[in-house]
Amino acid sequence: MFQLSMNMLYTAFFFFLLATIFFAVSITGRKFKNRQGEEHNKSALIGYIFSIGGFAFSLTYFITRWIAVGYAPVSNMFEYTTALGIAISLAFVIIYPIYKINYLGLFTMPVAMLIIAYASLFPTEEQALIAALQSHWLTIHVITTVIGQGILAIGFAAGLLYLVRVIDFTKASKKVKGVEFIMFSLIAVLAYVLVNIGFGLADYEAVFTYVDEQENVAEMVYHVPPLIGPHEGELISDQGMSPLISTPANVRSGGVNMVVWSVLTGLIIYWLLRLVLRKPLGGALQPIVKNVNPQLVDEISYRAIAIGFPVFTLGGLIFAMIWAQIAWTRFWGWDPKEVWALITFLFYAAYLHLRLSRGWHGEKSAWLCVVGFALIMFNLVFVNLVIAGLHSYA
Repeated sequence: MFQLSMNMLYTAFFFFLLATIFFAVSITGRKFKNRQGEEHNKSALIGYIFSIGGFAFSLTYFITRWIAVGYAPVSNMFEYTTALGIAISLAFVIIYPIYKINYLGLFTMPVAMLIIAYASLFPTEEQALIAALQSHWLTIHVITTVIGQGILAIGFAAGLLYLVRVIDFTKASKKVKGVEFIMFSLIAVLAYVLVNIGFGLADYEAVFTYVDEQENVAEMVYHVPPLIGPHEGELISDQGMSPLISTPANVRSGGVNMVVWSVLTGLIIYWLLRLVLRKPLGGALQPIVKNVNPQLVDEISYRAIAIGFPVFTLGGLIFAMIWAQIAWTRFWGWDPKEVWALITFLFYAAYLHLRLSRGWHGEKSAWLCVVGFALIMFNLVFVNLVIAGLHSYA
């Protein structure tokens, strides 16, 4: 059953890739016509069918893994991040038939693929639940949160699509730099995947002993060369190198090391693309999205956030506080994950206030959509990998 669940996830990833290809063909391919001269390009329909298939296979993964491990598979980084990719595909499958914008599929499906690929780099084996996670609130709190974030991701995709459509990339400006930073961030996540795969194929492994935040001696395994090392670390394996910098005890050095590798590799990939294209990446995408209706995309981003925000609030704050009271006898403790969940809540609340009361539509709204999802990804990637806290079991 466990292997079946993993096979379903691999199949889902392949279907999302096919969906991306067909959505791209529906936009960039030549206009197919039937004998009557009517446009007969069915690529978008095929892409949507593959999107549904990908979601169906990913949902099968989720259910079969749940049966195999005996609890909701959202308890660690692999399971939660995979669930986020599934939630994004679910939100897209629901929203696409309403608006039928092929461009949204071209921007959303790669995000779902990238998140699932990122998840696959974490340990995939079954892990015994610690006492704090042995509760039905694991299912209620985390699944509600991830569904909310999946819907908010559609707001991000629509917001980014809007910005690529309307910004003038022929002139240097802060707006162009902002979009390029978003593109670089996506490339950095891809670089994270490529670096791990590359050193994994090389069978790289460096083992350190170090002193953790409780002043206990522990071991840490690096699967990429340690540019950043652990607190008071000592290399005990034959393979490896001395790190350039050591981190404090309350910082997860392995996560910082991977962030540094991702940024450096991402910069190389980004500038190679800039050299090849000879223009900003957003400018290279702009001709593809020239037929996008900005007002419609703006509406999609707003509606996605208007729906996703209360769902996220329910799961990420209200249910979380109830569970915290049960598990730790307090509703709130200023743990890093709790703080960033609160920051995310306040940001999206401010977005809705500015949208409804101050008339922040269009470009201003799109920027907020993008920044909001960046906060979610910062919480998922940086806070989980780098900062030690009560949620570090994830």
